[in-house]
Amino acid sequence: MRSLLSAALAATLALVAVLTLLPAGDGSWAWGSPAVEAHWYLSGLDSRATVLQLLGNLLLLTPVAALAVVRFPALRSPALLAVAAGAAGAAIEVLQWLLPLGRVVSPLDALLNATGALAVGLVVAALVSPGAARTGSGFAAARRG
Repeated sequence: MRSLLSAALAATLALVAVLTLLPAGDGSWAWGSPAVEAHWYLSGLDSRATVLQLLGNLLLLTPVAALAVVRFPALRSPALLAVAAGAAGAAIEVLQWLLPLGRVVSPLDALLNATGALAVGLVVAALVSPGAARTGSGFAAARRG
């Protein structure tokens, strides 16, 4: 089971790399001002493109987080999960800055990526934690029911 989880985790990481690290422009990078981006998101919630961008950033790392929490029980610690989610979101933006990809480097994107990963990771951790199985709640009880 661990090797299957590891393979699935590697595949999701590869997909994230494809989605975020393929060249998308002229090889330079642009800075995404957090204030400008926040205004764009908040004032554009009636726009399909804005909502898709927002949801895409929130959901980007969620499969990785879910699999990582199941594969690595230490990540069930909210503090450790928060650090890992933040590091993953920041790593994407740093790589987009360092590599000639023609991408927008955005601290807000990193925060949205980390927020989605943390939220899903916490839910998965609650579902697979031994305490949830003992109390009759969570994933173990759902499988029995």
